[in-house]
Amino acid sequence: MQTSVVMLDFPADANIILGMTHFIKSVEDLYEIMVNAAPQAQFGLAFCEASQDRLVRVEGNDQELKQLAAKNALNIGAGHSFLIIMKNCFPINVLNDIKMCREVCRIFCATANPVNVLIAETDLGRGIIGVVDGSTPVGIEDEAAITARKEFLRTIGYKR
Repeated sequence: MQTSVVMLDFPADANIILGMTHFIKSVEDLYEIMVNAAPQAQFGLAFCEASQDRLVRVEGNDQELKQLAAKNALNIGAGHSFLIIMKNCFPINVLNDIKMCREVCRIFCATANPVNVLIAETDLGRGIIGVVDGSTPVGIEDEAAITARKEFLRTIGYKR
């Protein structure tokens, strides 16, 4: 077995969801979830087919994000993995619906941080071992950081 790291490439103003699913039907189901749960979202999604044609299947409503999702998915190359790159939407708006999709098996991360995808490769193919999501903490929040966190959540409308 060999291991490698794939650095995901996505815009600074975007969020991503990386996961595993098990069926080609997922491409259309994930598309429908995105447009129904967050109609304002611009997104691209890609799915790595693990058998038959073994293509990266692509959907979305933004051409640039579709191309970027496809490029990242091909770089990951892990069968049955999927990647959604979204703008004008946070993962919190769609994550539960995605997790409830019948085909979705696992979510590795949902983030706007830089992401390294840890890959294992065998004679059979590639699989995702895990992810590194963002950077290592530098300390524990103090009262000023607590106040800033609470203000931020209220500013973006997620707390009252």
